[in-house]
Amino acid sequence: MAYFDKGDGRVGALSEQVRAAIASNVRHARHSRGLSIRDLADRSGFSKALLSQIERGLANPTVEVLAGLAEALDLSFADITRTPLYEPQVMRRAGDDAARTLLSSLDRRRFELYETPLPPEHAHESAPHGRGSEEFAYVLSGSVTLEVATYEVRLEAGDAVRFSAEAEHGYRTGGEPARLLTLVSMPSD
Repeated sequence: MAYFDKGDGRVGALSEQVRAAIASNVRHARHSRGLSIRDLADRSGFSKALLSQIERGLANPTVEVLAGLAEALDLSFADITRTPLYEPQVMRRAGDDAARTLLSSLDRRRFELYETPLPPEHAHESAPHGRGSEEFAYVLSGSVTLEVATYEVRLEAGDAVRFSAEAEHGYRTGGEPARLLTLVSMPSD
């Protein structure tokens, strides 16, 4: 896979993915603040044409432009460049002799924490939690299968997972009950 333009006009998939994420993040932040492109141009000092190209994923903004947009929108650089989670991050149970960090996030976010008892042969469905949302789950007891449209992950007691919560998802138990701790993390804007 090519990661940069080699002069023939083709840009690799990774570059396109990052530009699409920047476009979506800038557009979402601008809209959520009730700003027009002109308003953002006035705040940031960048031209309306450049901002329009960025929001359509056509521009290749410099680090200075991204930092300026982040400042104008009161976001961090990470917020501007954040790409969604496409695959779950799974942390399997380790030894019981020490504390361990299961999952972490450096973003400024708001969150909701749930402890959920799940009976045997039960499917717990959840609606999408919104753009940029992530869910962190830790199996306290029993086992569950995380189901998202594009994948399934079986988790045992002591396992943890982090995944994008932008789509419908759910947890299914087998013949035994389970207890699940979940944290839903959403952008602060």
